Parts: sequence; structure tokens; C-alpha cells
Amino acid sequence: MTFPTTEQLSKYAKLAVRMGVNIQEGQALLINAPIEARDYVHHVVEEAYAAGAENVQVSWSDEVLTRKKYDHEPLSVLENVPDWQIDRVLSHAQDGGAVLNILAPNPDLLEGVDAERVAKANKARSEAMQDYKKYIINDKIQWSIVSVPTEKWAKKVFNTDNGDQAVQDLWEQIFSIVRVDQPDPIEAWKNHNETLFEIRDYLNNKQYDHLEYHSEYVDLTVKLPENHVWAGGGAVAETGASFNPNMPTEEVFTAPDYRGVNGTVKNTKPLNYNGNLIDDFELTFKDGQVVDVKAGKGEETFKHLLESDEGAKYLGEVALVPHSSPISQSDLVFFNTLYDENASCHLAIGSAYPTNVQDGEKMSDAELKDIGVNSSIIHEDFMVGSADLTVYGVTSTGDKEPIIEKGEWAIPR
Repeated sequence: MTFPTTEQLSKYAKLAVRMGVNIQEGQALLINAPIEARDYVHHVVEEAYAAGAENVQVSWSDEVLTRKKYDHEPLSVLENVPDWQIDRVLSHAQDGGAVLNILAPNPDLLEGVDAERVAKANKARSEAMQDYKKYIINDKIQWSIVSVPTEKWAKKVFNTDNGDQAVQDLWEQIFSIVRVDQPDPIEAWKNHNETLFEIRDYLNNKQYDHLEYHSEYVDLTVKLPENHVWAGGGAVAETGASFNPNMPTEEVFTAPDYRGVNGTVKNTKPLNYNGNLIDDFELTFKDGQVVDVKAGKGEETFKHLLESDEGAKYLGEVALVPHSSPISQSDLVFFNTLYDENASCHLAIGSAYPTNVQDGEKMSDAELKDIGVNSSIIHEDFMVGSADLTVYGVTSTGDKEPIIEKGEWAIPR
């Protein structure tokens, strides 16, 4: 039997279209996908039209060509983002179109490429796309991210040379983790969202002053802004349409006060940053800023990342995930932030989501900065969760309550 089957691909496509971006009648859809995902994309496009989408466009990528570009193009070309590339995505967002990103990363794609070239190219693209990104981080439009296996990614995950078996095994893991293997994946996702909403609402009612992290890997205090907003599960676009930004998702998250982070953190899973692996790293924070960084692998890449702009050395997100999440229970490192971040409590350096403070989507960058919400051209998650992690919420009166205890939710449910 061919694996995955047509039925499985169709169910996954329906989940991405109906629950991920939740395409609306007459709405345009932009799909960003690698060429290896062609079969799945065909199902997504068919499902999008069945849901009433109009003007479905696919933007293909090819990792072989991407690598050749980094190897051979002059830096001046890598740093130049043509206006037509910006206009295409920006005009789509301005017209209210939805965006589905299909990720299939090769964790070793840019291994051996000069870290400075990668950093400068990424910085140029991030700066050029700032207006477009505001539609994403402010939930002005529906957007979602899903993943499909490729041979190189699957072989890395399972540490094997048997590509066919690795791809099949990774498909099985993905279908299980995103609930495609359940009789009604959409209903299963609705139930899952409700669980995350309950936790989100509890934390929002608490309005903790700050969080304390303690484990073998983390000794950190994180101040929270006044009127911060915890989010998790589904989101709601400006149009009122609900959507699920990340599939999978197991987190509830909010913005820290970027000025009030102190202590040290070590990663518990590798960070795959645009085809470069960063691992065995330790960050020291003082008054919010990263003042020291060490890494066993990819240290130069990480240092370039922290130099992207002024906000890159500060935190933009704190996210809580139980150690018993389905992704964690798989006992796999996916080398894919979409998956690894949902196996583990994590933090993000760089930009915060304005929606993580009350009325933040209506504020200017300057207004957000005044209340402690970080702004940057980057947003990179890194994993710090473990089975021995305890996270306390501390109230303005000094009361300390466990939120995560020994890796698991400790709040009343």
C-alpha cells in the first residue's frame, strides 16, 4: 500500500485549510511550499477550492537552488530583496488573503556556509518584509504553518540512511501529532483548543507580576508587562475568522517585559536556524539583555543572530508546554522549531507579538516599547523545557504559585 494514502493526504489537507487558515468564501490563499511537498499541495489546493477559495497561488522553493545561491551569489545579491517579492506578499495581505506555510526543513542545508553571509541575507530579508510581517504578528489575516516530511529531514530525525523508511516513519509521527489519525481531526482540534483556552484564561485572570524558572538548565526570572495577554490554541483574525497559526501546537504563551529578564538558560533541544544547527548553548541575561553567549555548535551563527538589531538581544516570548505533550512523548528531536517548540517550554529572542498585551495591535512600536514589549526584525524560539522544570507565577503581592511543576501543569483544571 502506498504511504501516505490519498485519504490521509486529503484529511491532512482538509485540516490545514478548514482548521489551520480556515479559508473563507471568496478569499485568496497563498501557499508557500517546497517542491518536495507537491503531492500534498495538490490536495491542499483542491480542498481550498472546495472551501470556496478564489485566487489560490503557490510559491515554490527548492533547497538545492537555495544552497547554490548561498554558495555562489555575491553578498550584494543576497542582501538585495527585489521589490516584486515584497509587493507580491504585501499586496496579498493588504487584500485580506490567507497564508499557509508548508515547512519541510533540511536541518543541514547551510552547513559550511559562512555564517556572516547567512546572517546578512536573513537580516536584509527580515527588514524588507517588516510591513508584511505586521499582518502576521498582529493577526490581521489568517495564517498557519504545517509540515510534511522530506527525505533529508526524515533521515536526520531518525539518524538512518534508509530514506524511504524514514519518510514513512515521519509521516506516521506527523499524522499522530496533528491528530490526522483520529476519526475526526477537526473535532479533535476543537477539543484540544478548548483545553488550551482553559489554561490561557486561568493565567490571564491571574495577571502574575513575574515568572521564575528553575531546573538543571534554567535559573531565570522574567518580568511580565502590565495587562499582558496569554494566548494559545486558535486565534481570531481582524475579520472575525478563527484560525490555528501552528499545527501542531501545545503551548500557551505571552510577551515578557523585555527589560526585566535576569539569569541563565541552557537549551534542551537543538535550534535549527535557517539550515544551521545551534546546540549546547547557554545565555546569560542581565536587565533583559543577553550579555553572554556560549555554544558548543553554531556559536558564530548565534552571535550573528543576536546582532541582527537592537531588539535581538532581548526576549519577545515566554511559552509554557507540558513535558508530557505528544511531541515530547515521541522521544524524537525533530530539528524543526514548529515541532520541537511544542515538545518543550520555550523562550524566543527578538520581537514580541503585540497581541500579547491588551490592545497591543493598536499601538505603535514606540508605545509598545514604553510598556516593555520588544520589537525586532527577528523572532527565534529556543527550547528550555525538561522533566525537572518548575515555573512559578509570582503575584504583585509576592505570593508564589507553581504553574509548571516537574515539567507538568500544576494549575487547577
